[in-house]
Amino acid sequence: MSPDVWMILAFAGLLIAGVPVAFSLALSGAVGIVMGLSPDMLATLGTNTYNSVAKYPLIAIPLFILTGLIFERSGVALRLVRFAQALIGPRHGGLALVAVLVCMIMGGMSGSGPADAAAVAMVMLPSMTKAGYPKPFSATLIAASASTAILIPPSVALILYSIVVPGVDLRALFAAGLFPGILAGIALLVPAMIVSKRYGWEGGTPVEGAERLSVKATFNQAIPALFAPVLILGGLRSGLFTPTEAAVVAVAYGAIVGLFFTRELSLRDLWELLGEAAIISGVVMLIIALAGIFAWAGTMLGTFRHLAEWIIGLTDNGVLLLILVMLAVLVAGMLLDAISIYLIMMPILIPVMQHFEWNPVWFGILLAMNIAVGQFTPPVAVNLMVTTEVAKIRLEQTIGWALLFVVAMCCALALVALFPAIALWLPTVLGYNV
Repeated sequence: MSPDVWMILAFAGLLIAGVPVAFSLALSGAVGIVMGLSPDMLATLGTNTYNSVAKYPLIAIPLFILTGLIFERSGVALRLVRFAQALIGPRHGGLALVAVLVCMIMGGMSGSGPADAAAVAMVMLPSMTKAGYPKPFSATLIAASASTAILIPPSVALILYSIVVPGVDLRALFAAGLFPGILAGIALLVPAMIVSKRYGWEGGTPVEGAERLSVKATFNQAIPALFAPVLILGGLRSGLFTPTEAAVVAVAYGAIVGLFFTRELSLRDLWELLGEAAIISGVVMLIIALAGIFAWAGTMLGTFRHLAEWIIGLTDNGVLLLILVMLAVLVAGMLLDAISIYLIMMPILIPVMQHFEWNPVWFGILLAMNIAVGQFTPPVAVNLMVTTEVAKIRLEQTIGWALLFVVAMCCALALVALFPAIALWLPTVLGYNV
């Protein structure tokens, strides 16, 4: 067998054996180096791992992770829920609408689906259960809605995509993700409202304490949270700061809100959150670092080029091949996290994208929407794991509802695929390079 095949088989075998993705990438890359190059080339492992993480834009990832943790601990989600509930009022499906809206707004602060899901689930699940919503439905809706965080800026996944794909403007990606993210939220909301009305689930039970607050009062409390996405996106648009600097500003703003406005964050909490963010970021950076070995070996052996040529040779029809690619990424999203998917698949997909002249910004948004679906689709479903843990239910209980929201999200994905302007209009108007 060729070294290419040995490396791919080693990677697949390690994953099946339950070896973590990061170490599967590193070990299979080492197999490729030994089988196809020379054992002496193993001396490059250290250099490759360092080069993979020694990139300035990657600083934004741990900072946005920290931002999400700070806003979660600061009581921001509760204030957003109260404002949304007061604004919408009692109606069938009212709390479902609140859950989707709050997840989308929180996604504009954290950039992380699991963090978004945890923050909203802890606030919304008790009130939705009290209002008559089944826990499996509520947990699945929140998990699906939190997946929009991968689209709505600032998105950790889009930051990584801009690093992996050369020449892509991160500001254009952030702008391109906004309308598809909103469209995805609407697509999830439609079946949720229909089901709520059909079963007569009341969404009128107020969140604890909200019954005493008016729209004006809850709005005043939610202003610091609502201003966060405006600050981040406004600063990027005005050129006041770069995407990496935006992450620093977001952390500082979140700390100020928690310490001085909501006053639910102490300096001791902030210190603990720094440690928690370091642990989460360490896992992310470890995957990126060790994937550098796999990427270098695949490039030197020509593995990615061979796979790309094979994919291109499947059909001359760009539309059909795009559908096949989307299905492949959808399946990958059910098994792997977003970071691993980008690092494993993009070296293969970049030549395919260039061959068919797909717009890289639009293609990046399609990939992100696909991966978003995977975040609430079993068996892995990281968002769903978080919400089912909060709800104290089994993952299997949510499968039926998950399939409903998968279909809804895929409809939104199809619209963005058919009408690229949904993603590209805003960055074009803002003058970004698309």
